[in-house]
Amino acid sequence: MKSFTIRLKGLWRDPTTFAGVLFVTSLVISLIQEPTIVSPRFLSGTLSVAIPLVIGAMAVTPAILSGSGGMDLSVGPLMGFINVVVVTVLMPAHLGEWWIAVPLLLTLGLAIGAINGWLVAVVRLQPIVATLGTYLVLSGASLWLLPSPLGPVPAWFGALSRTWAGIPAPLLLVAGPAAIWFALGRTPYLRTLLAVGGDDRVAYSAGIDVTLVRILAYSIGGLFAAFAGIALTSLIQSADATLGAPYTLQVITAAALGGISLAGGRGRMWGSAFGAMTLFLIQSLLTNNGVSVFWQQVVFGMTLILALVFNAMLGMVSSTSRERASS
Repeated sequence: MKSFTIRLKGLWRDPTTFAGVLFVTSLVISLIQEPTIVSPRFLSGTLSVAIPLVIGAMAVTPAILSGSGGMDLSVGPLMGFINVVVVTVLMPAHLGEWWIAVPLLLTLGLAIGAINGWLVAVVRLQPIVATLGTYLVLSGASLWLLPSPLGPVPAWFGALSRTWAGIPAPLLLVAGPAAIWFALGRTPYLRTLLAVGGDDRVAYSAGIDVTLVRILAYSIGGLFAAFAGIALTSLIQSADATLGAPYTLQVITAAALGGISLAGGRGRMWGSAFGAMTLFLIQSLLTNNGVSVFWQQVVFGMTLILALVFNAMLGMVSSTSRERASS
């Protein structure tokens, strides 16, 4: 009984558990106010709106976990760039069919993520500076390719926002990143990623290739951002160069809300997903109650600050507990 109590206390000190509880609480409040959001008729539409944010939060997570101030500010613009490339590059080149477009878009995201990783791990630029540069390059390139919104997109994008055999198709887009992360969890990579994020000098002394681990982390983030860009394209059924950048603050807030330590080395991917869903529900509640978009940004900023403070407090509690256990 005592050991069970100790495990229970440890569970509640886990910020990911808090993220799950916060998500359930937000969902209950949302259902009380708007029960139709999970009805079969509207579920696919609800998920189509939420999924780009969920996958975007998953995309920013590996870079944060890699430590040393790891942060990928380019996730939002990369989502928008993927959206623009579909209409301005793939369709004119007759490469818009899904079996051609999806591998090309995912490869593009992976390559851009790898460039970020190279700038951070090899050139040794500060992650915020390196990815801010990529942010500006991608934003500028998107506007150059597409100065004004344009559509439509290939029909298969529309199919991704509907229901297949009773299963909301947007869930298939999450299944890709989730399967990749699960597969990585069956390898030593995730353990080495957390070790590098916790203390890269100790990890290097233990024989871990810190440079390779960080490049892979940013590459995975770019790959996931491409999935998010495909989800965004499925949602809007057109291309707009300005849609990606606003996701930058939201995906970082979602990751922090999901218990991902911005210091690196601590957190779980499903926590980011819960954080994103919670943020989506908060946004929906604010919109349904007529709160201005400008005030929603204020709420997002306050949510980010509170999440960081909460994570810092849990970190101090965990450190204190480990010190007491060792003494």
